[in-house]
Amino acid sequence: MPFDFRRFDIYRKVPKDLTQPTYTGAIISVCCCLFILFLFLSELTGFIATEVVNELYVDDPDKDSGGKIDVSLNISLPNLHCELVGLDIQDEMGRHEVGHIDNSMKVPLNNGAGCRFEGQFSINKVPGNFHVSTHSATAQPQNPDMTHVIHKLSFGDTLQVQNVHGAFNALGGADRLTSNPLASHDYILKIVPTVYEDKSGKQRYSYQYTVANKEYVAYSHTGRIIPAIWFRYDLSPITVKYTERRQPLYRFITTICAIIGGTFTVAGILDSCIFTASEAWKKIQLGKMH
Repeated sequence: MPFDFRRFDIYRKVPKDLTQPTYTGAIISVCCCLFILFLFLSELTGFIATEVVNELYVDDPDKDSGGKIDVSLNISLPNLHCELVGLDIQDEMGRHEVGHIDNSMKVPLNNGAGCRFEGQFSINKVPGNFHVSTHSATAQPQNPDMTHVIHKLSFGDTLQVQNVHGAFNALGGADRLTSNPLASHDYILKIVPTVYEDKSGKQRYSYQYTVANKEYVAYSHTGRIIPAIWFRYDLSPITVKYTERRQPLYRFITTICAIIGGTFTVAGILDSCIFTASEAWKKIQLGKMH
């Protein structure tokens, strides 16, 4: 007897003349196909889209920075002349710089009555502060007005990624125009290192920060009021990392197979139950007629 390879077929076919189409089966089949199409398109959208996952760890991510952090500051003081505005930088490594001028620009406002200060500078990765004040002016004004608006304060690279909503410019838009003109302002910043890694493995380093602030009137040893805008910072040991990922192809294929197989199985059970119930009801009706 010749060997028949067809006996290994686990998907045995039923002749068409032994099957019976029904309206209920047709409706279930159409709904089943539409449901599969909807789930397929949903999974395809998720497969094409890029997912951003985040994690936390303790480390200094940017070891090649030389222990420095780039800072970008943009602040307007509408009631203080530009020749009086200066930036001072201090930290626990002994740095004490008064009147920092490198990579900075002063733009007169209100016909010269005010000033917008824009500057890019670097700070050491140790606790410290930088402050906008009149300390570097050759002559101290009698009543310096430190009311201000902060347009931007950011650290490190600028991250503009759609799926990442962080506090990279937490003080942007801070308005202190209605404050006491002679008051000093303390902004206490907790800086959090942040890494963004795209699908190619390229990393960008930035920093988020939280902020608390207080307002007070400060007097010098001579009894004069010398207000300033202080930004006191400290670094968090925790690093936040965002990583771009895309769903693996094998997982997408597995999900599609599960959708198709599961949907057809459930639809077949539902159709079988409806058909069985319908046939039983017909038999009951025929029995009543006889």
